[in-house]
Amino acid sequence: MKIAVIGSGAIGSVVAGYLSLKGEDVSLVGHADSVAEIKKQGLNISGVRGDFHIDLKVSQRIEGKQDLAILTVKTQDCQEALKDNIAFLRGTHVLTTQNGIGAEAIVAKYVSKENIISSIVMFGATYLEPGAVVHNFEGNWIIGRFFGKNDAEVEAVSSIIKKIFPVTLSDDMRGMKYMKLFVNANNCISAILGISMQEAFSDPEISRISLGVWLEGLGVVKKSGIGLVSLPDFPLERLLKLASLPPEEAAKIFSGIMMNLSKEPLYGSILQSIRRNRFSEIDYINGEFVRLAKEKGFPAPLNTKLVEMVHRVEREKRFFSKPELLEATGGMFT
Repeated sequence: MKIAVIGSGAIGSVVAGYLSLKGEDVSLVGHADSVAEIKKQGLNISGVRGDFHIDLKVSQRIEGKQDLAILTVKTQDCQEALKDNIAFLRGTHVLTTQNGIGAEAIVAKYVSKENIISSIVMFGATYLEPGAVVHNFEGNWIIGRFFGKNDAEVEAVSSIIKKIFPVTLSDDMRGMKYMKLFVNANNCISAILGISMQEAFSDPEISRISLGVWLEGLGVVKKSGIGLVSLPDFPLERLLKLASLPPEEAAKIFSGIMMNLSKEPLYGSILQSIRRNRFSEIDYINGEFVRLAKEKGFPAPLNTKLVEMVHRVEREKRFFSKPELLEATGGMFT
């Protein structure tokens, strides 16, 4: 199977690198700076599996017909990536990997729904610089149809992905994708502060904001009639249990979870985009809670404020201090 990984950021580099190590016919498609560096120095992956120096095919556009395209760019970059490579994507299966809600609808404008396979990555990675990434922690790769039922094509793609990560097949990708919003919804706090997840959530007051984000999000999805589906290593019961505990107790538990995610500093996807002077995917994560709330005619003040603050960081290139964040969100969480 000829495989193109579109996106040379953290996830794309890890995926392309590991597939190459397994002997797959894989090429990595990325921006000019990454392409130039990887052609010159190779791809370097460090982290939980050790250190790897990998030589692999890399280019700014897909070169030749592919059997599978793994789309790893952020949701807001999907349209441009698809347009740039559409000549070699017709009839090709496209595997989406984006956080948040919305990628499948964008991809469906360019690729037939029959050729779209959806997925959720539960492992974590950090982009350091062109050609260098960290694989922070392990996790399952969830795969299934967003449009229609799973079939032989899903099984075929899963058999490839199983070579590098444990795979979970899902018959309800929509429910799982909304559940994944809660995993990613607190990335915005690290991005607003401009610090690692560990440093941000070592502070119990900051962790209480995170619980407020979850409580508000749970209210939004419930009123919208959306059924959440448990993820591997993140069951719905855990989310509901934490949300039901007294705030101080829940904040301590949440802080402990976040502090132990990775030995290396962990920077969420939103902050990684900002540090690369690119717009983030905030509108497809916390912004989805805001969109649903507006659609149903009720407020989501905390998520609205956090989305606004991330966009301000993107525009002004200035991070907020912890006191500024607490003051801006004061009274919006319990």
